[in-house]
Amino acid sequence: MNYFAGTLSDRYGRKPVLLAGWLAAVPVPFMLIYGQDWAWIVGANVLLGISQGLTWSTTVMMKLDLVGPSLRGLAMGLNEAAGYLGVAATALATGYLASAYGLRPVPFLLGAVFIALGLGLSVVTLRETRGHSLVEARAHVDAHVHAHGGLTDLQVFTLTSFRDRSLSAVSQAGMVNNLNDGLAWGLFPVLFAGAGLSLGHIGLLAAAYPAMWGVGQLFTGAASDRWGRKWLIVAGMFTQAVGLGITAASHGFGPWLAAAVLLGLGTAMVYPALLAAIGDVSHPAWRARSVGVYRLWRDGGFAVGALLSGLLADVYGIPAAIAAVAAVTAASGLLVALRMRGNDHAPR
Repeated sequence: MNYFAGTLSDRYGRKPVLLAGWLAAVPVPFMLIYGQDWAWIVGANVLLGISQGLTWSTTVMMKLDLVGPSLRGLAMGLNEAAGYLGVAATALATGYLASAYGLRPVPFLLGAVFIALGLGLSVVTLRETRGHSLVEARAHVDAHVHAHGGLTDLQVFTLTSFRDRSLSAVSQAGMVNNLNDGLAWGLFPVLFAGAGLSLGHIGLLAAAYPAMWGVGQLFTGAASDRWGRKWLIVAGMFTQAVGLGITAASHGFGPWLAAAVLLGLGTAMVYPALLAAIGDVSHPAWRARSVGVYRLWRDGGFAVGALLSGLLADVYGIPAAIAAVAAVTAASGLLVALRMRGNDHAPR
């Protein structure tokens, strides 16, 4: 749905796609409240995935439409920080509601409130932003051979995924970054519980990573505007690799907490810079489609990371699986250093 968000928003505008995403989410809390078998839960997750892909991708595109080249990193940092801090706050709130009132229905009513607010605000307050990108496209100067608005969807896909050095480097880095997330959310709690940590300590470790990630993006996005994207991305990938390496080699709450902070810091360094880099390099006429392709690869990393780390852990053990992903992350950072053009950053 990330991919289709880009193609549809270029064809029909941003706001209709955003509204479709919110509408897809409307049944989700009620399916979870009243669902009587597993098929209802699976169906709710499918609709939630459709909504997530359409709404979050479209809000990213709208911010890129609205801000100039010198503020892309700041805008992406604010966007991603708001999203992931919202995830953390909602996890705490629903955990409290579940403990106080049970798993159903009260915690999911909070989701219904969020959907109503998102849909209502989108209808009433948001204006279409695609016109901004069209105006920017008319004044856009780009050295790329393909810097025109006549690219097909397939051409945008291949350019973003493989052919353009910077776009392809960013796409693979985004995928590896979320591969880390799939690993962390899947295997870290199992590792910590197996080491005998209390539930309280496991909760702190689970919170430290996204908290550092969310707060850090308030600063790292703006830093990428000032210092450029490339080396912040490279440093962030290596920082994540170090955090994963410490997790694999250590045993105990203290070292694991330090590793979680490093992993969150590294993720904060790369997340807004990667999105801003896509906006820097892609032409405004097909930028939304390029963002959709990037997010297709990036969020695909969640699934790849969960499957890959689970298979490796079954065969070689959890520390070996984490060490392998650390090596992949370092290699990804090296690939960005070698392949991404150093002058592809705002302002230009």
